[in-house]
Amino acid sequence: SDPVMWRDIFVANRQAVLASLDDFEAGLARLRQAIESSDGDAMLATFDRARHARHYFESLLNKTSYQAEYQMQHQGKLRYRVSPGGAVTGRIRVPGDKSISHRSIMLGALAEGVTEVKGFLEGEDSLATLQAFREMGVAIEGPHQGRVTVHGVGLHGLKAPSGPLYVGNAGTAMRLFAGLLAGQGFDTELTGDASLTKRPMGRVADPLRQMGAEIDTVEGGRPPLRIHGGKALKGITYDMPMASAQVKSCLLFAGLYAEGETRVREPAPTRDHTERMLQGFGYEVHREGDTCWLSGGGKLTAAPIDVPADISSATFFLVAAAITPGADLVLEHVGINPTRIGVINILQLMGADLTLSNQREVGGEPVADLHIRHAPLKGIDIPVEQVPLAIDEFPALFIAAANAEGVTRLRGAEELRVKESDRLQAMANGLAVIGVEHTLLEDGIDILGGGRVDGHNYGGGRIDSLGDHRIAMSFAIAALRAGDEIIIDDCANVATSFPGFIELARKVGLVLEEEAAEEGV
Repeated sequence: SDPVMWRDIFVANRQAVLASLDDFEAGLARLRQAIESSDGDAMLATFDRARHARHYFESLLNKTSYQAEYQMQHQGKLRYRVSPGGAVTGRIRVPGDKSISHRSIMLGALAEGVTEVKGFLEGEDSLATLQAFREMGVAIEGPHQGRVTVHGVGLHGLKAPSGPLYVGNAGTAMRLFAGLLAGQGFDTELTGDASLTKRPMGRVADPLRQMGAEIDTVEGGRPPLRIHGGKALKGITYDMPMASAQVKSCLLFAGLYAEGETRVREPAPTRDHTERMLQGFGYEVHREGDTCWLSGGGKLTAAPIDVPADISSATFFLVAAAITPGADLVLEHVGINPTRIGVINILQLMGADLTLSNQREVGGEPVADLHIRHAPLKGIDIPVEQVPLAIDEFPALFIAAANAEGVTRLRGAEELRVKESDRLQAMANGLAVIGVEHTLLEDGIDILGGGRVDGHNYGGGRIDSLGDHRIAMSFAIAALRAGDEIIIDDCANVATSFPGFIELARKVGLVLEEEAAEEGV
């Protein structure tokens, strides 16, 4: 192109061009220093970021999926067509637990030494967390078939990212990041996809501000979060108004950087993966009754992690087998953390033939093989103490309820209204479409199951999943007992939490087709 034009551009934008050249020279100097001193971690971090940057630019040029582009290009253009009937048999292992995958990268990055992770969930959410740490200078190898190697930089080794950190659809990542970034010496901005930017973040921003953090949110306490670094944090005692593992974990992460003790009291038990993993990395966490606490100023030491299969993902197949005559299914190496087994307890109360075998502990987390066969289910009043232990599993459990004899009643589950979608409303809408009688309440639902239609439990129809992966997968398994096919719109997000869902569903016997949906159709 025209050299005169380029001369004029450089003259007119002198300061900006000089600043860019300074950045470029500084980057070259860092790479030279790394080569000169044979600093393998620094070279790996540079080349790894370059590879991912190239991948990202290619995705922009080719209009294909990569984190933000994933949402922009595919949202609403994918649907499932699931035919009635099918069997549910065999042995499968579902992908790794998302909660533990997120935390393994976070704590591995902040630890001293090299953390080897096996069973990492290669979904968009977990990959966004991994990429965010690359942006902050952490060298990460993989993932390759669930294996990731994280070269930790220590609690104070992160570097300022060059732009906002994008966490996709991951509410867990955003809330946990808010805690650990509040203690850094640099400013950061956390952003996500369109769904995430509607979700409330005041529940983490408010207690972090009590600790001394400076955080800006948009109207209604929603993302993006702008976190001002360099603030001295002080430990607080915080009574959580609502049981939330994400809020608890966020405050414990901030507590690593705070002066004194950070204590969190929860009104009901929530998942304790953060406390277990902190202990596994050599950081002392105390627990007594409903309160856990830690003192700031310690250090994390790298430790190997074998991520158990995700019980939330296993749930779809547990319910599928529970409702399908002749079903006999084994789910291998599933995490049975006591704070996550609400779904097992609830299904057993409903009469499911569900047994646990080969129980063992891997990296501080209990795991087992789950064996489930078909048995007639009955409606129950779901015990209120089980609700926090099964909060992510309710969409699938509603399908179990639709196939149970009698009424299943859920109360105390208002948290479902602020997930990826309003899950109470979204499931009620879908149940109405297929003809399942129900009564929706502000904090729960009553579902009348067992209504036979020509030998089937309900009809078919077209469901709007609202881009919520759990709604989409729940109605996919509902088709096993439907009288007609179920078509589910807006299913692109399933890959976010459960890569390989379609292949596993077909493997155990579901009749499921994936198809591109034309705009407006």
